[in-house]
Amino acid sequence: QVQLVESGGGVVQAGGSLRLSCASSGSIFRINSMGWYRQFPGEQRELVATLTIGGSTNYPNSEKSRFTISSDSAKNTVYLQMNSQKPEDTDVYYCNVGGFWNNDYNSFAAWGKGTQVTVSS
Repeated sequence: QVQLVESGGGVVQAGGSLRLSCASSGSIFRINSMGWYRQFPGEQRELVATLTIGGSTNYPNSEKSRFTISSDSAKNTVYLQMNSQKPEDTDVYYCNVGGFWNNDYNSFAAWGKGTQVTVSS
């Protein structure tokens, strides 16, 4: 079983920065993809950024100029650096990690419990 623990959320003023972290632990043979999502209560979860094992990144919305996804493979940790934050960035942020948990290539997809980010105006 794979567990994800997010940290780094909090309250920041508009224009400020936060860095979210998501540490993976448990039965992990290889991580193939990592991503960050966000969700406002009552709304659908929205993809913020993804990072593949090959280093490809994807920012499907307009955050590419302000957000950066990265990882530390030695620590099985994925980060989301958020700069120039806006009040509309206020959400619960979730990390998602997919990969194989053994060398038989049995796959897993895990979610963290979320970390609250609040940007004040």
